[in-house]
Amino acid sequence: MQEISLEHPIARGRTADVYDWDTGHILKLFHNWFELQDIQYEMRIARAVYNSGVKSPAVGDLIQVQGRNGLVYERVAGKAMLQMFQRKPWKVFQCGRLLAKLHAQMHECVFNADIPNQRTRLRRKLEQADALTASLKSSLLNALHSQPEADRVCHGDFHPDNVLIAGNDATVIDWIDASRGNPLADVARTSVILLGAVESSQIPNTVLKIFVKIFHSAYLKHYFHLKPGGEKEYDRWMPIVAGARLNENIPELEQWLVKQAKKIE
Repeated sequence: MQEISLEHPIARGRTADVYDWDTGHILKLFHNWFELQDIQYEMRIARAVYNSGVKSPAVGDLIQVQGRNGLVYERVAGKAMLQMFQRKPWKVFQCGRLLAKLHAQMHECVFNADIPNQRTRLRRKLEQADALTASLKSSLLNALHSQPEADRVCHGDFHPDNVLIAGNDATVIDWIDASRGNPLADVARTSVILLGAVESSQIPNTVLKIFVKIFHSAYLKHYFHLKPGGEKEYDRWMPIVAGARLNENIPELEQWLVKQAKKIE
């Protein structure tokens, strides 16, 4: 077993800390409260995504270090697109188009692995969203049932902080919310994340709010340039995905998400 000091992680997170492991790998070491079955689930998802052909970090073994469970991941060079965007805001259009290109490429990949179905996940989230009235919840569930299913790789949390950029290379990370499903629902999820941040206190800076709006517009325009014809279906997904996000209990987003969900009626 490799010796490692736990005093100096290269990153800290709510569920895990990240450490240098060796030249080509990092160690994601989970906190003791995080269930083993959830770590095994992440490992299964990460392998399924990598095997689908999407450019993502390869996952290695599940190991124990000083009584904590961890996953060894391929080391990926680069900085988050969000950091690049904040440091060089004049690249807002370039970053938006790159996000769209990566998302479109992802949606070309078929998920054959035994992973969660997107519709099932959305249904459960809607059912558990306490901020929705009974009638609104029913409308959203009916709308979800009428939407077409698909078998494509969907990230479920695709935004600039989950894309690492190194020169002309880009890698998508953090696949714990991945599912097999409809690409346009995945695009709607990205829109809900970005626009919700703009319309709430998640982005406190007024100037940055404007840049994120421009970024989102560039992303959406280029995605539908690469994959034309899905705009109306995307619009139908927006209230459904917004309603499902209420299950995540983010107080500063609740009012805006309910407003978006009501557009289904």
